[in-house]
Amino acid sequence: MIGAYIIGIVFAIIGLIVSGVLKSKFKKYSQIPVKGGLTGKDIAERMLAENGIHDVQVISVAGQLTDHYNPVNKTVNLSESVYSSDSIAAAAVAAHECGHAVQHATAYSWLQMRSKMVPIVGVTSGWVPWVIIGGIIVGGSLGQTLLLAGIILFGILTLFSFLTLPVEIDASNRAISWLQGSSLAGTMEMGKAKDALNWAGYTYVVAALGSLATLIYYIILYISKR
Repeated sequence: MIGAYIIGIVFAIIGLIVSGVLKSKFKKYSQIPVKGGLTGKDIAERMLAENGIHDVQVISVAGQLTDHYNPVNKTVNLSESVYSSDSIAAAAVAAHECGHAVQHATAYSWLQMRSKMVPIVGVTSGWVPWVIIGGIIVGGSLGQTLLLAGIILFGILTLFSFLTLPVEIDASNRAISWLQGSSLAGTMEMGKAKDALNWAGYTYVVAALGSLATLIYYIILYISKR
């Protein structure tokens, strides 16, 4: 179990570093305006309209980095700083979230697979640590069975984290493609938008690799106890 903690700490540190760089870049790029003074709300509504999506509402939500697309009530939720800002950072975030709305509207396969796993992950995530700890503490054949069950459950979480990667990467690609086509940002501004979205994507990569490393550790632990 100590090995799992070490892996967790290592990837947590990497995650904090990536998150710190991401926040720094967004703070920097929040000072650079887009052409026409369009806010995040304006960008989102325009991108949705140009993609033929008219049943999705753009709303403001409290907090920082709370931006997300909700497929249940079809809303693009933008944090207050993004919703009302006319910066290139706000434009990138707004366009990225609209990328998810476009995925939903076009039945993007990776998003559909990920969405189907959400209820399972919601239940699984609460059981995983207790099942694995039980398997380590109990020992014997029952402990082996519990540990194996924990590995299977954790494997589902790991799979979910990897399914998230193509969904997020595709949303960013859709955002960049639309921003370039809309001529709302020059070459220099587009470079900054890409940079910001790339670093946002790195956070998901770190999370997925951390989950995979932990899963491998549990598998090795299970084999060593047989």
